[in-house]
Amino acid sequence: MVSYRPVMTVAVIGEALIDLADRPLPGGSPLNVAVGLARLQQSVALFARFSTDRYGSLLRAHAAGVDLGAAVTTEEPSTVARLRLDAAGSASYEFALGADFGWTDAELSPLRAGGGCAFSVVHFGSLASWLPPGSAAIDRAVAARRAARTSLISYDPNVRPSLQADPATARSDVERSISHAHVVKASLEDIAYLYGVRDPAPVADRWLELGARLVVITRGADGPIAFSTRGAVRRPARPVRVVDTVGAGDAFMSGLLDALLRRGAASPDALHAVDLAGVLDDAAQVAALTCARAGADPPTRAEVDSARA
Repeated sequence: MVSYRPVMTVAVIGEALIDLADRPLPGGSPLNVAVGLARLQQSVALFARFSTDRYGSLLRAHAAGVDLGAAVTTEEPSTVARLRLDAAGSASYEFALGADFGWTDAELSPLRAGGGCAFSVVHFGSLASWLPPGSAAIDRAVAARRAARTSLISYDPNVRPSLQADPATARSDVERSISHAHVVKASLEDIAYLYGVRDPAPVADRWLELGARLVVITRGADGPIAFSTRGAVRRPARPVRVVDTVGAGDAFMSGLLDALLRRGAASPDALHAVDLAGVLDDAAQVAALTCARAGADPPTRAEVDSARA
């Protein structure tokens, strides 16, 4: 059993991997979200599995400002994602899977009820949430956390068709995770692959029925849209000179959680009254700043405040 008892604002669960283009770069959606939150001055702990190889050391060094007290050290090799950018700067990946997917119940025990971890928000998603064998342990830990009613749970499926060959199976995996979450963020590309549609409204309705309280869909140049029991809120995209979109969705996720926390909406009930237009605008600002520079390089609090001013 892991002995770890922090008092933090956010726990992030999932992979920390290497994006391999012309040189190795730290990546992985959960790592990006955790680093983004730390740069926005939120206290955040990352539940990740780091290899003892040279890439593992690079990933740990990248997580400056993130609490790694719950991280696991393993002899398994680091996961590597070979990154390809098209002419528009959009990214695609080919994966060599490694250390990130061997989670056990013991490694995640601090997240369970009575585990001693006081987190306002627990965020999970991406590859680690739907790749076995570790996905089952993550599912049990998050389900227990929601049942305990001690945290706001957020989820981003971060669909990867190259690893999820059957959309029906992928949809089942994602919907199981959504049933544990209060806040769900996905892209239009995610729902198009999972459901074969590009209209987010019926998908959002389905996810709200499964137990989500807030569903946010990012739509690139069309701007984000949020769905809740109060209806839909649409916001325009922020104008930005796009260098590439690597890490943009993760930056939006960290900006979304930061915006909710700064508005005191770190509980399921508080979501009902929060200003969703303002939340979406703040999250989009964080994503826009990330798109304006190369790689998954989320902005600091000072950079976001300066851009807003």
